[in-house]
Amino acid sequence: MDVRAGRSVLVAPDGFKGSLGAQEVADALAEGLREGGGAGLVVDTLPLADGGDGSIEAALRAGFAPVEVTVPGPTGVPGRALLAERDGTVVVEVASTCGMARLPGGVLRPLEASSAGLGVALREALRRGPERVVLALGGSAGTDGGLGMLTALGATDVDTDHPGGGHLEALTVLRLDDLDPPGVELVVATDVTNPLLGARGAAAVFAPQKGADPATVARLERGLAHLVAVAGAARADAEELAATPGAGAAGGLGFAGLLLGGRVVSGAELFLDLLGFDAAARGRDLVLTGEGRLDEQTLHGKLPGVVAARAGTRVEAVVGRSTVDAGTAERLGIAAVHELVTRTDADPAHDPVLTRRLLVEVGREVGERLSAPDRPGGRAES
Repeated sequence: MDVRAGRSVLVAPDGFKGSLGAQEVADALAEGLREGGGAGLVVDTLPLADGGDGSIEAALRAGFAPVEVTVPGPTGVPGRALLAERDGTVVVEVASTCGMARLPGGVLRPLEASSAGLGVALREALRRGPERVVLALGGSAGTDGGLGMLTALGATDVDTDHPGGGHLEALTVLRLDDLDPPGVELVVATDVTNPLLGARGAAAVFAPQKGADPATVARLERGLAHLVAVAGAARADAEELAATPGAGAAGGLGFAGLLLGGRVVSGAELFLDLLGFDAAARGRDLVLTGEGRLDEQTLHGKLPGVVAARAGTRVEAVVGRSTVDAGTAERLGIAAVHELVTRTDADPAHDPVLTRRLLVEVGREVGERLSAPDRPGGRAES
């Protein structure tokens, strides 16, 4: 087909963490595509999320209604957060209730940071009488195994209403009766497959990113193991739940969600469904996706790989940095990788202005290529 007769591109990226959100990434790529492709190129945007930062924003853009709540942040400082509601589904997000971005001054608090804010938001979600509640796990500030969330729901006997990982070993009772409302499906959305405990668990793998030194990691691991032991009195399958892939997500909030009767699902798959990706991608000549980093995790259910598997057409990825070779990308269904770090001597990871300029540049080049009928493909730049 002569591309000048009208080609169609869907720009469907995740955000570039630390730099630009998904909407900003999509807008920059779309701007470049329109500049390079001219009037004959149809460009639409569908900013995506995978259950991490930006999940609520993505749901709101897709037509969900905002519900404002006031919740304690990870250190107890109250603040505004949003839920997203549509057709009996309410989305509750870790990042905006007890996430890293809500740490005062950005100071990491590995023992004090609590998930209580998520529990408060979950209470409000359940009060609205939904058929389904989605817990979007990602970006958590703490490693409390969901102790804060469970305390906010009235399930624990700890002597504070804002417990963090440092309080885990003080827990003696966990009351789970009546915490699984009949008729409400609880969905735990994450792209993390780690169990709660052990070398691949929440403390060992993720707590160092949240400020934990080796001694603190060891203390958190003991606390999480204690949580499992206490939970065993309320649920005979507590150890099995702790070993479930995804139980270690968001500092162990995956485990708490499982204790409440939830099921772990791929965040990328779920949000592509919620946001109507399949319909938006249908009939396109190209889907342009991306995220900040393409790496080994992409092989295990992260968003670009899921987009490539579901698009039904040519998919190219625009990323800040890639450690995936061209052959691996092609096996994932990604025909070309455009890597921003190869275009500059500076580091775009925390430079939104530079990142945006480079995204427009990539979009322009892809648009120019699509406007040339003898150049339908593209060279991978990984």
